Amino acid sequence: MLHASSQRFISTSSRLHHNHFRFPPKLSRSFSKPGHIHQTQIISHPSCTTHNEFLDFFEHILRQCTGNKQCKQVHAQIITTGTYQSEFLAAKLVTAYARIGLIFDAQKVFDTGPVEGRSNLLLWNSILRANVSHGFYEQALKLYDKMTNLGVLGDGFTFPLVIRACAFMDRLKLSKNVHSHVLQMGFQNHLHVVNELIGMYGKVGRMDCARLLFDRMRVRSYVSWNTMVSSYAFNYDCDGATEMFRRMELEGLEPNPVTWTSLLSSRARRGRREETIQLFGMMRVRGVGTTAEVLAVVLSVCADLAVVDKGKMIHGYVIRGGFKDYLFVENALICMYGKCGHVEDADKLFLGMESKNLVSWNALISCYAESGLCDEAFTIFSQLNDHPFMRPNIISWSAVIGGFSSKGRGEESLELFRQMQSIGVVANSVTISSVLSVCAELAVLNLGKEIHGHVVRALMQANILVGNGLVNMYTKCGSFKQGHLVFENIDSKDLISWNTMIAGYGMHGLGENALRIFYQMLESGFKPDNITFIAVLSACSHVGLVTEGCRLFDQMIGIYGIEPQMEHYACMVDLLGRAGLLHEGSNIVKNMPMEPNACVWGALLNSCRMHKNTDIAEETATHIFNMNSEITGSYMLLSNIYAASGKWEDSAKVRISAKTKGLKKIRGQSWIEVKNKVFMFSAGNTTQGGLELIHGILKDLALQMESEGYIPDKRIIQQNVDKELNLMGEA
Repeated sequence: MLHASSQRFISTSSRLHHNHFRFPPKLSRSFSKPGHIHQTQIISHPSCTTHNEFLDFFEHILRQCTGNKQCKQVHAQIITTGTYQSEFLAAKLVTAYARIGLIFDAQKVFDTGPVEGRSNLLLWNSILRANVSHGFYEQALKLYDKMTNLGVLGDGFTFPLVIRACAFMDRLKLSKNVHSHVLQMGFQNHLHVVNELIGMYGKVGRMDCARLLFDRMRVRSYVSWNTMVSSYAFNYDCDGATEMFRRMELEGLEPNPVTWTSLLSSRARRGRREETIQLFGMMRVRGVGTTAEVLAVVLSVCADLAVVDKGKMIHGYVIRGGFKDYLFVENALICMYGKCGHVEDADKLFLGMESKNLVSWNALISCYAESGLCDEAFTIFSQLNDHPFMRPNIISWSAVIGGFSSKGRGEESLELFRQMQSIGVVANSVTISSVLSVCAELAVLNLGKEIHGHVVRALMQANILVGNGLVNMYTKCGSFKQGHLVFENIDSKDLISWNTMIAGYGMHGLGENALRIFYQMLESGFKPDNITFIAVLSACSHVGLVTEGCRLFDQMIGIYGIEPQMEHYACMVDLLGRAGLLHEGSNIVKNMPMEPNACVWGALLNSCRMHKNTDIAEETATHIFNMNSEITGSYMLLSNIYAASGKWEDSAKVRISAKTKGLKKIRGQSWIEVKNKVFMFSAGNTTQGGLELIHGILKDLALQMESEGYIPDKRIIQQNVDKELNLMGEA
């Protein structure tokens, strides 16, 4: 119970008898200004103050304590006067210490308080409230268990605290045990207790139990209705929330702003964003007062929809309604402008904020990272890292790591990840997913396996985002057995899981495997989306499954009602073209309901190259030259077709045209990982170390090929040499 600053009073208090209350000296109440407490003066008139007056006085003083020093001064006076054996004052001390955040001191008061206090419910409720209000739910439940073992029975103040702790700990069995205690103690009709029980069952996902309790209530308050609506929203049940909202109106209760906030949140959480906007409009028409929470929900929806005009309108409400001082609203505005691509507006808001928290910094970092401005995001991240009172957390790190990853700057992304680990920041599922994506793109299987080991040690393998990332990494690195094993071990697969596995098999030419996974997905009750059909049509294309691919394309439209997009047409043109059906592929391009882009023409051109069909290639070239495409690949492909046919002038013309438009071909690159080090090679680069050794090995392989009867096509080799010389000349 004693704090270090109170030790000097022990000798005085130790002379007092512990078992009987002795009337204390009369205390003068001296204050220099409100909120400041002088150490109480002791005046020797023991008969002037009654027991109850003395307790009331200390209770009054404790309520005024706003700081550590004040609270401990009063605590010391209580010890000095010998009244620390009072359960009432011990409870008030616990409350005072908890109010200023000194939970350890509050617990010490409880642990070393009067023995008789072990049966005092006021003292137990005080320590339970102290722990629950500061988020120490596990400790609160341990205290409740200890309390019941001592035979202390809870009341209408105890149960709401314990129920709230159960809800946040998400322990259904314990929740039901506490509910049983509520029934045993006869609090089944206690309004506050039942409201907490409804909220608890909502938090643990048992809306059937919450609804049963609600329907049995004899008396309901606004809290009862709002708890039901918010519980349905928490469980992504929009229909349940709407039903409760309408029932509330039918029973003559006008939904208040809290009810509307929960209803809007239910739509937003389910991704029904347009409905959320419509509901907000209805709320405004009805004249219901807008709250900061409502504005934050609607702003998050505007961000997801990328409707900056609507977001600016909500920004107007924020200013007119005086909500600009709500930090979470300003943070929501930054996110909205950032996700809509208006980074300058987000930056302006951030700079104009009087107070910023870590969420504000993270919102701005994410804005820049998601807009592809990863260098700017890193600059802000560095400023946060130099902040005197705040440091980047896992969200900050994840944003910059993901930003570099999405821009194809994998090496920098991995370096940031290593730095994060070195300072002891624990990665979350978003960070791991970003790093696995980098491993997949760079095909660094060994590093991917190390990340997998970290995932297992951190017990993150059940996370669907991480599981999908591992499947993607293994399949893109060509480790299909391990990728399929991870896929099979995902308990709750989502559509992304199936699409990733299909695409993984398809990109490596394992079309039969891709189709098998596709049909397994259908049998599991999943409905394919446009991404699924891109993956499966691409898989059919790579192995020449023309009939199956055409049938799936027809099913996509006729059965699943998915309108083909540009990517689907590109897959079909590639499918037919690779099979030599160039005219059929050309007809698809001509009959498309939209203007073909460079990718579609590129697919047809590639097929012309494979089958050396210059007629369709020239027809295709006419369309390409009429486009303002910035994709260099189509020009280079057409140039190679001309070169393969010996039409060097036409080939040069195409290259000159690309150069005139300012297009520059990114040189082809390949890389290999040896002993955890990545070696990269690019066309025309003669500075790469070890090239002489590589050329020697290639020469040996060429001789071995010839000795086994494989005669290289010297014409193709010469063409490649000529092309390389041309590239060197252009450089």
